[in-house]
Amino acid sequence: MKKILAICAAVLMLTACVALAACSSGTKSGNVTVDCPLENGTYTADFKTDSSMFHINEALKGKCTLTVKDKQITAHIVLASKNIEKLFLGKKEDAQKSGAALIVGQPEKVTYSDGYTEEAYAFDVPVPYLDKEFDLALIGTKGTWYDHKVSISNPEPASN
Repeated sequence: MKKILAICAAVLMLTACVALAACSSGTKSGNVTVDCPLENGTYTADFKTDSSMFHINEALKGKCTLTVKDKQITAHIVLASKNIEKLFLGKKEDAQKSGAALIVGQPEKVTYSDGYTEEAYAFDVPVPYLDKEFDLALIGTKGTWYDHKVSISNPEPASN
C-alpha cells in the first residue's frame, strides 16, 4: 500500500511540475503572460471592441499597428477622437487602484481619404495574446471608468 501511495505522489508531483512549466513558458509583460507567435517586427492587425463608441479611427479601417520585440507585443491604436483619455489593461476596478499602470493618450494626426486632417488620441497597449478577447478599461473626459473587451487578430507584416 505504501508503494502505491508513493507512486501516486510521484505522479502527482510530476504532473504539477509539467503544468507549472507549461504555465510559465510565456514571456512576462507587466502582469500578463504573453505567448507570442510572431517574430520581431512591425505588423498590421484587426482591432475589434465590444462597443461602437470605443473604436479605431475610421481612417484606419479597423487596423492597428503591432510592434513585436523580444516576444513582447504592443498595439498602437488611434481612436476616433480625444474623448477617451486613458486606458488600462484589465478591469476598471483595478484601474482605479493606487499605482495602476494607466496608458495615457497622446495626440496624433489622422488624415482621412478626402484629405481632411484632425488630431485624435493614440495609445500603445501591451497585448497579452492574439485572436482572443481581453479586458481593456477606459476613462474619458467625463471621468467615468468603463470595462470593455477587445481583440486583436490577423497580423500581417507591415509594408514599409
